[in-house]
Amino acid sequence: MAGLTTTECPWIEEAQLRGQLFIDQPYHLYSEENHETWRRLYQRIRPLWERYANEAFLRGVDALGLHAGRIPKLEEVNCLLEPLTGFRLRAVSGYIPAYIFFDCLRRREFPTTITIRRIDRLDYLPEPDIFHDLAGHVPMHTDPAFAETLVRFGQCAQQAAQLVSTIGDSEDRNARLRSMIQAMARFFWFTIEFGLMRDSSGVKAYGSGLLSSFGELRHAIESSRVQRFPLQLEWVINQSFEIHHFQPLLFVVDSFEHLYSLVEQFAHWMREGRLDNVAPGEPQITDRDLESFLKAELGQRELVA
Repeated sequence: MAGLTTTECPWIEEAQLRGQLFIDQPYHLYSEENHETWRRLYQRIRPLWERYANEAFLRGVDALGLHAGRIPKLEEVNCLLEPLTGFRLRAVSGYIPAYIFFDCLRRREFPTTITIRRIDRLDYLPEPDIFHDLAGHVPMHTDPAFAETLVRFGQCAQQAAQLVSTIGDSEDRNARLRSMIQAMARFFWFTIEFGLMRDSSGVKAYGSGLLSSFGELRHAIESSRVQRFPLQLEWVINQSFEIHHFQPLLFVVDSFEHLYSLVEQFAHWMREGRLDNVAPGEPQITDRDLESFLKAELGQRELVA
């Protein structure tokens, strides 16, 4: 039985062909090998969480009842998560356009991949899977301060769409919008995905890309080859990144209140036009991502009319 294995799942492929972004979690389709993959991933990384994860993350793991026994059911997780911060998980068929993703955060929804990597490829997967999304991201969503930061950052996508709605020249509009989206992607990468936080015992991880990676979590905290700097917004929005190797450069915040203040600064800079021309480089913004913001902007203008 193929199960719900990443890149090898006809059920997901059919949903994508239908253009169906949001789906149900067909739990009965998980194979025993899928559940064994979850067990192996969880069992080997749990000791690293105890040593390297932010305390809020560890509290979240316990609050959601995550354990090694089986792949969680999203609805069961939602029953525990939603009363804490209002967030809930929403199953998706794979990649969703940037505006829709960020707008989900604004509405306290987290797009969650339901497939899981192959059992012989535990260490690296370029695509997100349910272990990355659920075990890496979601425990942090139980923390009220972190949850509010996600919502505020999601609002920045709506703000970007509103700002470009006043630009008449399409070439200028698209160039400035691409730059804003690129700044958003970089900020998200260096905070929500690969963020570090200082606490009383040193530096700990709160970013999901670290907390879901057995190899990179220890490397991020202990390796002398990693550059770790206090997060400055002007650095982050102009810093490109690559996804296919351990990250050589990470940024440290002091608290979730500090992170929230940086999102407020980000929104202020967007209004001032300081994100209209960030440094070129990765990530490249696809036409599909650009279109998702332009469609949102068109919809907002139609509502005003």
